[in-house]
Amino acid sequence: MGVRGGGWDVRIRQARIVYLGYVPILVYVMAKVAIIGASGNVGRYTALTVSHSPYVSELLLFGRPGKEEVLHGLASDLHDSFAARGSQADVRYSCNEEDLEGSSIVIVTSGVPRKDGQDRNDLAHENARMVSEIASMVGRYAPNAILFIITNPVDVMTAVALKYSGMKPNQVIGLGTHLDSMRLKWYIAKYFDVHVSEVHTRIIGEHGDSMVPLWSATTIGGISIRNLPEFEDLPEQKIMDDVMNAGSNIIPRIGVTFYGPGDAILTIVGTILGNEKRILTISTFIKSEIHNIGDVCIGTPVRLDRSGAKTIAITLSVSEVEGFRKSVDKIRTITQEVLLRLEGD
Repeated sequence: MGVRGGGWDVRIRQARIVYLGYVPILVYVMAKVAIIGASGNVGRYTALTVSHSPYVSELLLFGRPGKEEVLHGLASDLHDSFAARGSQADVRYSCNEEDLEGSSIVIVTSGVPRKDGQDRNDLAHENARMVSEIASMVGRYAPNAILFIITNPVDVMTAVALKYSGMKPNQVIGLGTHLDSMRLKWYIAKYFDVHVSEVHTRIIGEHGDSMVPLWSATTIGGISIRNLPEFEDLPEQKIMDDVMNAGSNIIPRIGVTFYGPGDAILTIVGTILGNEKRILTISTFIKSEIHNIGDVCIGTPVRLDRSGAKTIAITLSVSEVEGFRKSVDKIRTITQEVLLRLEGD
């Protein structure tokens, strides 16, 4: 089932260099991207943002049986959007597992959304069963894809997806603290009155209350933030409270966050398909690369390209190591509880 938006061959899976005379020309990767849970708010906006990537030749809107009419409507609406902006991408919809075959990236947005006043980790047991079933399905039909988890609590769900997909650790990633890092970047830029591109910073650890800002690795215009006199007055705790409570401040007003996550997802998808080898902070499995702390899926800096995620070993300050260890211990405990419960089911 589907609505066609163009006639490109979607089976091209690798970038390659061709020569026009002596001039090398890079042929872009053209990829199929599937969005599981496409009928939800986050899934819908993700479909729109991802469709703007120049590397996407086919977009598959995937949902559970019974959602065919909704998915058909969404596919038709997106097709009109593609036509209006001159996109050559195909958009299709399906509830058939076999249609996931050939996907380069499978994005999972399915799950029970967080309610007002609810902690992300309260969702763990509710969403784990769904994510485990989806991961098993992706492992069967798209074993060479990158499996990209958005469902909360994202660190725990990334671990569930890794176990039940049977895929390699570098293939299974979660949105993690990427959006949190971008929020922190924005607040710092606003405080110092500089363009956001001049700020480089990141948050590691849990996508939640135990996240850890890396002030030791924060720079403005290439200058360590600690070498700037204004840093002494930087309201660090106030900024971090705003970052941590960003979702909680949005959900009571509009019911869900989707613009921020949707554009953050596009950044990661573009980085993978463009083979850009950028350093982004996302949730992935770490062994002991960071101060011998690990054995868990959690937000850390990784080098991201078509092959997936490669964890970057970094040196932290003493307080950052302590905070990261606490965050890892928290997520490991919740992950173990969730996996044990799934095994019991």
